[in-house]
Amino acid sequence: MRVMAQVGMVMNLDKCIGCHTCSVTCKQAWTNRAGVEYVWFNNVETRPGQGYPRQYEDQERWRGGWELNKRGRLRLKGGGRVKKLLGIFASPVQPELKDYYEPWTYDYRNLVEAPLGDDFPVARPKSLITGEDMKVTWSANWDDNLGGSAEHGLQDPIVAKLREQEKAQQERAQEQRAEAEEKIRFEFEKTFMFYLPRICEHCLNPSCMASCPSGAIYKRSEDGIVLVDQDRCRGWRQCITGCPYKKIYFNHKSGKAEKCTFCYPRVEIGLPTVCSETCVGRLRYLGIFLYDADAVTAAASVPDEKDLYRAQLDLMLDPDDPEVIAAARRDGIPEDWLDAARRSPVYKLAKVYEVALPLHPEYRTMPMVWYVPPLSPVIDLLSDQGHDAEDAGTLFGAIEALRIPREYLAELFTAGDTAVVDRVLRRLAAMRAYMRGISLGTGADESIAASVGMEGADVQEMYRLMAIAKYSERYVIPKAHVEEAHNLEELGCALDFDEGPGMYPSDAFGEASGRPVPVAVETFHALKDRQTTEGESQPGSLRGRVNLLNWDGRGVPEGLFPEGNGAPGEKGPGS
Repeated sequence: MRVMAQVGMVMNLDKCIGCHTCSVTCKQAWTNRAGVEYVWFNNVETRPGQGYPRQYEDQERWRGGWELNKRGRLRLKGGGRVKKLLGIFASPVQPELKDYYEPWTYDYRNLVEAPLGDDFPVARPKSLITGEDMKVTWSANWDDNLGGSAEHGLQDPIVAKLREQEKAQQERAQEQRAEAEEKIRFEFEKTFMFYLPRICEHCLNPSCMASCPSGAIYKRSEDGIVLVDQDRCRGWRQCITGCPYKKIYFNHKSGKAEKCTFCYPRVEIGLPTVCSETCVGRLRYLGIFLYDADAVTAAASVPDEKDLYRAQLDLMLDPDDPEVIAAARRDGIPEDWLDAARRSPVYKLAKVYEVALPLHPEYRTMPMVWYVPPLSPVIDLLSDQGHDAEDAGTLFGAIEALRIPREYLAELFTAGDTAVVDRVLRRLAAMRAYMRGISLGTGADESIAASVGMEGADVQEMYRLMAIAKYSERYVIPKAHVEEAHNLEELGCALDFDEGPGMYPSDAFGEASGRPVPVAVETFHALKDRQTTEGESQPGSLRGRVNLLNWDGRGVPEGLFPEGNGAPGEKGPGS
């Protein structure tokens, strides 16, 4: 047994309201620059839906992840090293820009500068790639909130798979297809939806890393975060093909691959990721898993895909087990990391309470971003029908007729094993019903907890973690150690804009020479100036424009107030 630590994330899908705040803040922090206009390290998908890029889950088309060969050994679904070397200069098995979307802006200048006339000026969409006029036909969340589901809904790969399964069942039973009731319908009164936020899975068995010919992708031994070494990356784009979640992107400006970094500069100092910090619904949990690194390959190689969830769960080690503690100390895991593992909310949700599930375990990458499946549509449906939605008998019975088909959730999280999904949903329902008795003063019904294999104290602790946990309970992130500082000097941060944080200096041959400096870069320099200057920081000294985001009221940026019209310290007309 070789013990290693992995920073992981759990998302409670019942809490996601689809506001996209996580996506916007991630975009501002990591991909707000030229070359990655179409890139979203974090995106929120409406399910059912095609996702981003479109139909990324169709591995018969994209050939991502791992599969077992005839001898039961893992191999890349997209082909081994020889096949990849033969196609290194042309990799057709990967999404094109149209599968993502062509990013655009609008010709706002025309609105401001158009000459006076009889017609209203318009702001035509302009491509951020070519600068030419374009027609907007798709985006990263085009089918948000089931937009266009009547036309595009059946193109969801999971929906298509379920329809094929239903068709096969109908044929075996010799039923008339026209008379059969399909499991997936998109009529308004019968439809369903939920939100699925996605980031890089930072897998234990990453297929992107195995696909990279130049060895630029690596998994950090200290915390398991997967990064791209920008110096070693040669832009072969085989990693994009290899990743089944399609969470690696190509920067068309730098010619490098980029991906979610799990905000490692923040994690190293004990802060949560930007998407977690800004999440409106507080649905994200961060913590430490301890796992047996020697058993990863065997766990990913189990023959039956439905056994992959349990195999991955068995990889996670009990941080209170004396043998695990001794092995962890032997393998150099610091004491504060062991303490964090014992307090880890992600370990509790995934392993102790077993209500969090991995996304598409059948890809055999051993993903480390897990999800608590949604139960709220059951509650809403029962309430709309006039039932007591929190009653245990009513709630358990409703799971059998869940508006979100259990088969759909199973295809997302358990490789089609509906029994696991049923068990998770019943535990979530039991928590609601059990806590209802406490809230109403009728007393705790221990039989409810026992019916799902739990004790009342465990149910109450799970409720506290999922409903009212404080900041320090949701994010248990140990800081990086000073003795590891040299090893943490990564070049994997992909922010390549001139003079950005840690970027190259700007000169006549700079990458963005002659282009406006993004506000994010100005923010960095303004904060740096404020923290290092001996006198008052003058935001007006920033080049290009006045940055009001960083003006703290100390000092007046030049040009902020017109002369004699009420600038601080000046007398305006009539005073």
